[in-house]
This record gives sequence, C-alpha cells and structure tokens, in this order.
Amino acid sequence: MSTLAVKLNGGTADISDAAVAELRASMRGTLFCASDDGYDSARRVWNANIDRHPALIARCAGVSDVQQAILFAHEHDLSLAVRGGGHSAPGYGTNDGGLVVDLSTMKGIRVDPVNRTARAEGGALWCDLDHETQAFGLATTGGTVSNTGIGGLTLGGGLGWLHGLHGLTIDNLLSVDLVAADGSLLTVSDTEHPDLFWALRGGGGNFGVAVSFEYKLHPVTTVLGGMLLYPLDRGGEVLRLYRDFCPDLPDEAGLAAGCLTGPDGTAVAGLIPAYTGDIDTGLKTFARIEKELGQPLLNTVGPMTYAARQSLLDEPNAIHGLHRYWRSAFSETLTDKFIDTLVEGAGNFGSPRDAFLLFYLNGAATRVDPDATAFAARKPQWDFDAIGCWENADESSERIAWVRELWQRVEPELEGTVYLNHLSADDLPEKLRASYGSNYQRLQRIKAQYDPDNLFRHNANIAPA
Repeated sequence: MSTLAVKLNGGTADISDAAVAELRASMRGTLFCASDDGYDSARRVWNANIDRHPALIARCAGVSDVQQAILFAHEHDLSLAVRGGGHSAPGYGTNDGGLVVDLSTMKGIRVDPVNRTARAEGGALWCDLDHETQAFGLATTGGTVSNTGIGGLTLGGGLGWLHGLHGLTIDNLLSVDLVAADGSLLTVSDTEHPDLFWALRGGGGNFGVAVSFEYKLHPVTTVLGGMLLYPLDRGGEVLRLYRDFCPDLPDEAGLAAGCLTGPDGTAVAGLIPAYTGDIDTGLKTFARIEKELGQPLLNTVGPMTYAARQSLLDEPNAIHGLHRYWRSAFSETLTDKFIDTLVEGAGNFGSPRDAFLLFYLNGAATRVDPDATAFAARKPQWDFDAIGCWENADESSERIAWVRELWQRVEPELEGTVYLNHLSADDLPEKLRASYGSNYQRLQRIKAQYDPDNLFRHNANIAPA
C-alpha cells in the first residue's frame, strides 16, 4: 500500500493513500497533495518569504469540509494550519508536512441593510466585504489595507481607519460560527458560549476555525483620505508634529505616519490622514499640518469613497507575493531618539517597498475596559511596524538582517507589547503574554476547555492551562 509522508504534532509518519482518498471523497472542495496540479499555487501565501510545503491542503467549499479536515487531522495527529486570507506575515496559514484548512473559496456575504448587519464567510477579504456593504452605504472597521482576510484581522482585534469612531473590528462583532477542535459547529455570541466569544475577540485562531462572522455596520460613504509626503531631511520635524498632534484627534479622525518611499522611489516622510464625517470639518481638523509644515512634496488628500481609502496602501507595499520581514510593538510615547533613529534608518532603505509605519490607537477603541474582550490594549498608543519588503528571494538574508539591526536600536524605546496581528515569528512568548496582560490566564483556561490538545497551535499560540 502506498503512503503519504506527513508531519505529526509529535514527529513524522505515513498516511495511507486510502485514507487520503477517503478524505477527498468526503469533501465538496478540493484536496491538494504535492503531486496534484495546482498544488504549488495553492501552497503560496501573501508573504513570499514563507515557502512551505504542506502534505495536504483542504480547500474547503463549506462547513462540512472544514469539519472533515479537522477530524482527519485529529485522527492522524497531523500538524494543522488554518488559512483565511493568507495574509499572516509569519506564515501562520501554512506549514511543512501537515494539513492546511484553506478557506479561500468560502467568500459568501449577506448584508442586511435594514438591521445594518452583515454575515461573511471566513475566506472573504476586506475588499470583498466592503464591496457588498458599500452598495448600501455601510461599513465596519476593517484594517488599513483591503486585501487582508477578514478572519485573521477580526480574531486579532482589528485596528482600522474607523476604530476611533466605531471601535475595533471585534467591538462590532455580533457572532461567530466556529468549528471546534472536536469537529462540532458552534454559534458563538454574547448569549451562546459567552466565555468563548470573549476569547475570540482578540485571542486569535487558538480556539477553532471561524467559518463565518456577523458584524454590526455603520453608515459610511464619502470620506477624507490620502497622503502628504515630505523630504526625508524634514522627517524629524514631520514625525514630531505627528506625535504631538495625535492625542488631540477627534473620534472621527485617524492619522498614520512614517517613513516610506515616494513615487520616484526615494525615501520620504509621510502623513496619512483619515476623517469619517463632514469633509469640510475633516479638512479643518488637519489644517494644522499645512500651517506648521507648509506645502508637501505631494498632497493627495481629498474626498474619496470608503473603499478607495481602504485600498490606499495596497500598492506597492501590500500586494500578494512579495518577500517580507516584519517587526512590531506598541508604544505610549515616541521619543526624539526613536524618531531620529527612524529617519536615519530610512536613509538606508534597500527597497522601494521598505517602510516604517505608525498607526495611532484612539477614540472608541480605547474606551473599552481591557478585560471586556481578550484584546487588552485599550489605551491611546502607537502601533509601530518596521517592514522590510523586497522582490528577489536572493536578497532575503540581507534584508532581514537590515530590519533586525534597526529593530535592535529602536526596541528599547518601545513597549514590550504588540498588536497580535503584527506579531513576528521572532517575538518571544513573553511578548505575547505581556500583550494580553491579566487576560492571558483566562485565555489559557478557555483554551483548555475548547482545545485541550492544542490542535490549533500554528498561530500566536496560547497554551492550554
């Protein structure tokens, strides 16, 4: 009998072709093995620097497929990864030698414009959800680029352009349909499995496969968005203004900043204002920028659709298939030393897609008690991201080393906590625990209840208590 070599949670083994055939026959979707046409494409994820080879990829067509794949992984003690949009920078959505539950074709979306809710399957991207909700002039907080999967972003908390006004994505989450480690389908909400619902709002993919999400929607149509770019030699001035400006932002406003590259490929300092509300009021809110900094090199700020603002940062940095290495942390302060180090580091960008980005957590997202959801970072602070991004795989060692060297210099100026969705594979477990604070022990207890064997471990993992 021929067999398939696989990676187990505790070693390696062989699975018979008959067992694989039985799984394939049980699915409406497609089961890929390495020898199958389409396998190489199916194994690819957003970050091309993640180059892994699962033994099996179960591209699920519905909930039953997800259940069958989980039960198969359980039966054979397979290493399991779950992929929604595949946008995880550390590559949590894939593995070597194990089984991948791939939700990428599960993109069904239903909008209820009367009750202002939407139900979306776990393989949808934010651009998919925005396309449907914007048909009714509605939206919910959904990240800062449009090609992120809704599943990972939601389960990790969900910072976005609307979080000041409407809270994080999880603050707009009404319910989740979840396939648990035993293959059962649970509807999880404030009234059904409320402890698990608490954990899903920020606890990541530790508790099961989220096959659909129900969101609360808000009226959002024309918004203010765009970029202001300045010469890098004014970067210190720009980022100090940004630091001083952010604490005064109204809920309707968001302001990101950093060092990136302009259209001509040269490094610049940038501000990315956003306002959801009256356009004239939004322009007045940001008038201080021009008053203090004068005319920028480039100004694209103006009225646009919400969907256009959501995709503003998609290109060139966030497109599928680039190589990436990412380090991130929260900080309540931006010291002069930190700012000067960023500007200096940007002068050594090795790629026109490298970026140092700062996103400010403000407004409604910070007015929720830290223990009300698993997401504990409920205070005004900055999410800082140092991103190396390149096209040629041969440059990977050099580019990763460059980001690490920069990180060694700025890390002492930052907090020892991180936004879960920006966690790096290099971050120590202590950083994850610190980011949850006192919520971590409760998460461990809930993990022990719903996934005692830690089947869902290929993630920012919370070990069962």
